[in-house]
Amino acid sequence: MAEAAGLYYETHGSPDAPPLILSSGLGGSANYWKPNIPALAAYFRVIAYDHRGTGRSDRALPDTVTVDDFADDMLSLMDVLGLQRASVIGHAAGGVAGLALALKAPERLDKLVVVNGWAKADPHFLRCFEVRLNLLRHAGVEAFLRAQPIFLYPAPWISAHTAELDAELPHQLADFPGRETMEKRIAALAAFDISRSLERLPPGILALAAPDDMLVPVTALQGFDSVPGIQTAEMMGGHACNVTDPETFNFLVLEFLRS
Repeated sequence: MAEAAGLYYETHGSPDAPPLILSSGLGGSANYWKPNIPALAAYFRVIAYDHRGTGRSDRALPDTVTVDDFADDMLSLMDVLGLQRASVIGHAAGGVAGLALALKAPERLDKLVVVNGWAKADPHFLRCFEVRLNLLRHAGVEAFLRAQPIFLYPAPWISAHTAELDAELPHQLADFPGRETMEKRIAALAAFDISRSLERLPPGILALAAPDDMLVPVTALQGFDSVPGIQTAEMMGGHACNVTDPETFNFLVLEFLRS
């Protein structure tokens, strides 16, 4: 098992290719990117990792967790791997971590793709997480995980993939990082706010949103489209659009990263 600074990571593609870090959402697992890694690894040295506190990474977290901590973990990973610069694709939590990194250390970033992210937590987003936290606190981990697809995927996709989702549940239960960790991570996402710092973001950023995202409204893109050097794009497929429609996602992302 490869480990750097307490973070589990795996690499795919040629070691001589430009580095590309994949940072996942709330669940924090490198496995989230399985539908995308083969296409991305054809052109990049892909580095996927488990967020601190989740998966195969160090499970210990401080009392308070911030999105800046997520960004610091990416920088620590780059330092251990000897990467002066890298591109990043971040989904939701990983996307806002990429934005925090862009503000903190723009000289370390080549390009950034933010997938269904935000500059400031939206009221609908906060309402969804209030519901999810209440499930976790009062109905338990299994209820929390069984409700998760409702927020991640479009309804027709869930119907067509119910057997697969049910088969994944035992593994998700076994790997669940614990209520305290999940609460800390959600609190970090709710507190994230760079709405007054957008003009400080460096060029070379693509903000990609799904109009049918049940968790993060597409209106979260507002503000990004007025910043020079930031491109915006939309695709259907729900919050986890890279999973539900990997072909479209891979095409859009590679077109941006290779441009």
